[in-house]
Amino acid sequence: MEQLLHYVWKHKLFPLTELSTTQGRRVEVIDPGLHNSNAGPDFFNAKVKINGMLWVGNIEIHDKASDWVLHGHDKDERYDNVILHVCGCVDAEVMNSKGEYLTQMVLSVPDSVINNYKELLSVDQYPPCYQIIPSLARLTVHAWMSALQTERLSQKTEAIEERVKRCNGDWENAYFVTLARNFGFGINGDAFEEWALHIPLHAVDHHRDDLFQIEAIFMGQAGLLELDTIPERYQKDALNDGYFAKLRKEYQYLAHKFGLKPMDYKLWRFLRLRPQNFPHIRISQLAYLYHQRRASLSQLLETYSVKDAKEVLATAVTPYWETHYTFGSTSVRNDKNLSPFSLNLLCINTVVPILFAYGRHRGEEKYCDRAFDFLEQLKPENNYIIRLWQQCGLVVENAGDSQALIQLKKEYCDKKECLRCRFGYEYLKH
Repeated sequence: MEQLLHYVWKHKLFPLTELSTTQGRRVEVIDPGLHNSNAGPDFFNAKVKINGMLWVGNIEIHDKASDWVLHGHDKDERYDNVILHVCGCVDAEVMNSKGEYLTQMVLSVPDSVINNYKELLSVDQYPPCYQIIPSLARLTVHAWMSALQTERLSQKTEAIEERVKRCNGDWENAYFVTLARNFGFGINGDAFEEWALHIPLHAVDHHRDDLFQIEAIFMGQAGLLELDTIPERYQKDALNDGYFAKLRKEYQYLAHKFGLKPMDYKLWRFLRLRPQNFPHIRISQLAYLYHQRRASLSQLLETYSVKDAKEVLATAVTPYWETHYTFGSTSVRNDKNLSPFSLNLLCINTVVPILFAYGRHRGEEKYCDRAFDFLEQLKPENNYIIRLWQQCGLVVENAGDSQALIQLKKEYCDKKECLRCRFGYEYLKH
């Protein structure tokens, strides 16, 4: 209930009856103040008139007035500038640390707000606010989508900054880790990030001109050059075709030379994975990309269009993998280039966040602006989240829109944070 009281106060969704203190003095809310999500009073710099006199200060909100003492505010100087204690129920007189009694007011949540909030929390259909989506003003939708888009980019930036720290401040290395993670295309994202952190790029650089040696290091560090990682029915063929043994021998030499230790191969997931997404294929594609010197941050920063970015990331597999998905298992010849769909996702999840994060790091807006431009140029993702919003009547025009909706679902809908959502606000007041 306290969350609802916060919400009603913040948005001035007051009952139609006149507001008054517990002593019967009339209250007029001029400005509810700035909502504080950190320690201290709930709202800063509010302006209220009490019996016609203007008061400027802080507001504290509780479900019950006695919570003031329960939370220790009566001994906390930070709460001495509270001009009004707003409560769902006033069950006690309370004082600040100076021994001064607080002016208190009972605030009732309108029945319509309570009922609408209960509906949002209980409805089985996603999104729960689907009924009002078609009636929302275009400006309202655009403003919220823009905010969500920026919020999602900021979260991805934080993740990239953490990788930079893990890579001892090396942005080139952090970019490679980010790129590798997104080559996992969701299901193997964590495994690919762990793998990339096991790749000593300074060592690989010495062998950059030799694609076979790059692939040996990449496959070996993934833990995929051990015989027991191959399904038993393919082990004999893998040994007979010679490529597996040749790669393993080369890796053993390079591992000894550079003191390499592979990751745990059990981190890789194969269940219900399309063969095109097998780690062997994606690692071979990354090896080829690295060999072609198109896996560097400097090249990415020189892309000025989505087309440029896709050309940089376009890759294929080494010859062996044109006819294999795993060691020993022969398949129909396929170049196994990255599909347009995959390139679109890599631009959304790698190129755009890296440009934005690097731009913020360097204080160069041109990279941040380019990130937003790319989002507008890229096609939207086509997944169940996006389709459900489209079925509600929401227009999804580009990748910026789809990223915003993914952020909305993960950070608001899934967490039942309707009170923080602008669509939720529209639903509560309708």
